[in-house]
Amino acid sequence: MPIDTLRLSREGTNLQRSVMRELLRFAVDPNVISLAGGLPASEHLPLEGLRESIDRVLSRDGPRALQYSPQLPELREWIAEYMVSRGVRCTEEEIFITNGNQHGLAILSRLFLDPGEPSVIEGITFTGIHQVTVGRDSEVRPLPTDLDTGVCVESFEEALKASPTPRVAALITDFHNPLGVSIAEDKRADLAEIAARYGVPLIEDDPYAPLRFRGEGIPPIKAHDEAGMVFYLGSFSKMLAPALRLGWIVAPADLMQRITTLRESFDLESSTLIQRAVTDFLVRGMLEPHLEAITATHGKRCDTMLAALERHLSGLARWSKPEGGVFVWVSLPDELETTEMFHKSIEEKVAYIPGGVFSVDGSTKNALRLNFSNVTPEAIEEGVGRLATVIRSALGE
Repeated sequence: MPIDTLRLSREGTNLQRSVMRELLRFAVDPNVISLAGGLPASEHLPLEGLRESIDRVLSRDGPRALQYSPQLPELREWIAEYMVSRGVRCTEEEIFITNGNQHGLAILSRLFLDPGEPSVIEGITFTGIHQVTVGRDSEVRPLPTDLDTGVCVESFEEALKASPTPRVAALITDFHNPLGVSIAEDKRADLAEIAARYGVPLIEDDPYAPLRFRGEGIPPIKAHDEAGMVFYLGSFSKMLAPALRLGWIVAPADLMQRITTLRESFDLESSTLIQRAVTDFLVRGMLEPHLEAITATHGKRCDTMLAALERHLSGLARWSKPEGGVFVWVSLPDELETTEMFHKSIEEKVAYIPGGVFSVDGSTKNALRLNFSNVTPEAIEEGVGRLATVIRSALGE
């Protein structure tokens, strides 16, 4: 049946596939140095540890590990203890297992936001946040983000007190995708208090916090939440391995039945096998040495990228200097348009993500996002050099 004869829902019509996903297909050529993705260092993925955990689970639990089952209490208990270690008052009853942070965003957006209602997000933010707000026909109120201290608190309050009151807000706390910045510690309590004062649920999207390679960890916004208005999202996809597709929501226990029922309209549950294997990995104390190894490599690669940017683009560009995560945000002269430059960069065998795909209003066309975590130091140096050639050519140099 021709698609134009079908009557689609508003969401089915309005929702757009991430432009970032479309662009990444150009980066699969093995001759292209891809600075475009968002993957952790492949050589540090815990292959042996997870293989051993899966084998242990299958030997110990047999067919039970391959059946449907409720969320694993032992995993929820571990997550609750982990959140307490980060300063969040939390119990097992306040933990809900998801298939990663995007799943959590989808669940919470449908819990709070009807199509056409107002929401609050950063003007430059992860495309998955666009999809659960703009993509659901929300009237979005975009916020500015300072590249040193994170989202503007004053603008956040203005957006929440404007009429009609927004139904939900979503912010990225640590090592922002795509900006690389973290929300300053002194802003976090203010954000929690403002959300409580105006009665607006605040989704704290925080998958990158465990990937800190410099400085001291900062308690999340949720650590300052006295009113139960902050809904925290965390993910094993970033701290262990992307293919696990496993994350969690921290939410008031009184809402768990509604979240569970809503989740059942998507899928019934997360993989029993993966939950059991990850729990085994965690209780055997494998997480800390894994994070130490992978963040050390990420830190060295970030330093390599920052040094390469200084060598090749000093005076032509400005860039963020993250203390963790996997991204650097680069701002170029205003006259450049990085989407137009993209195909030229592919010809030069280097890939990035144009900044405009992260912008609610299509601005930041002169910016781009670079990934350093899954690229060797030699490839980073060569890739930034190729990128500089493309940029100088676009400027007529």
